[in-house]
Amino acid sequence: MVTLLTILLAYQKYTSREKEPFPDVKFITTLPNSADLSDFDPNTLDKDQWQKLGFSEKQTATILKYKDIVGGKFTSKEQLKKCYAISEEKFSELKSFILLPETLKKGNSKEYSTMDRKEITITGKFNPDRYSANDWLKMGFSERQADAILKYRNYLGGSFISKEKFKECFIISPENYSKLEPYLLLPAKTPETFKNSAKNNTVKTKIKYHSFDPNQLDIEDWKAFGFSEKQAITIINYRDRNLRGSFKSPDDLQKCFVISAEKFQEMKPYIKLQEKQQEKTDFSKTDLNTITFRQLIEFGLDERSAGSIIGFRKKLGGFINKQQILSTYNIDQDLVQKLISTAPLNTSDVPRYSLVEAPEEWLKNHPYFKYSADKIIFYRISNPDDKKIWKLLKLKPEYEERMRLYIK
Repeated sequence: MVTLLTILLAYQKYTSREKEPFPDVKFITTLPNSADLSDFDPNTLDKDQWQKLGFSEKQTATILKYKDIVGGKFTSKEQLKKCYAISEEKFSELKSFILLPETLKKGNSKEYSTMDRKEITITGKFNPDRYSANDWLKMGFSERQADAILKYRNYLGGSFISKEKFKECFIISPENYSKLEPYLLLPAKTPETFKNSAKNNTVKTKIKYHSFDPNQLDIEDWKAFGFSEKQAITIINYRDRNLRGSFKSPDDLQKCFVISAEKFQEMKPYIKLQEKQQEKTDFSKTDLNTITFRQLIEFGLDERSAGSIIGFRKKLGGFINKQQILSTYNIDQDLVQKLISTAPLNTSDVPRYSLVEAPEEWLKNHPYFKYSADKIIFYRISNPDDKKIWKLLKLKPEYEERMRLYIK
């Protein structure tokens, strides 16, 4: 027995191979500098602008195709996050800059779910170009899926062209495609001459350019150059927040991701940056309800404090008293105390309403009213009297006190 065991051990030792250690695999991801990011509407970005955000050409094509399939417009951050070309890491980096609601209210969603899987029934070979929504329903697809398939076909110009293109339809899962593929009466490959007609129907409006200083343009000026209102706001925010008030060179303007490379080349010959010494702000004459982000930075506040004050003021519709500014989150209390002691506050343009007349949207969005908005709207139907509504609300004294600041 000992001899047998010895032979077995010797055999194992000389016939076994040492396992070579598997080298560590490292994935290197190049992310754009978050300092170059600013608020943006993903519905207004074109191919070049998505690539400026750090996506590859293929990822960009997938994102744009996904947008067309969900109805031509992203309706919420949650919907955009579902696009598989955007990683969780990348989405979390962009999330705070996306000008979309977090989620879409129930009942208004038009997005198409690929998770609704049903067993599909195929009766024989067929040409998907000739199928109506009813044909797809009979096959086993849901109403939403059938609608999405037809939209994708229209996006391609009215024909799926090839099995290759049909497979790219976002709503058709790989599992369903493998079942359908043998029955599709389509060529296997897409012809090299194929061009998507949906991409070639854009009519460009000729814009008359003139010499301009980008540091002096407002929203309307940027819109006159062909930008949407949201794009114009993004450019101004990029200038005022990221670049602290001014473009120093044409390259700074080129880095703004809502300006495509093609658009920049159109504007470049007309850009005339003027070198001038910026006049110092007289804060004793600067209204706290109109003071700008740039002026707050000039006073000495950091970007976080300045942004918090501007953001809170916008939500309120304007400050009614200076103590509200001190209640803003993430601010330097000592420096802000010095500011409100120096600068005046004009409240004449701040909107005020009675509880009976206040617009529903205003009630639901105002920081002081939004938690009582539904009750106010309900009570004023049968009690169109402010005094009665205040009694019915039964608010804590401190809550009622701050709400009354905006009641006329």
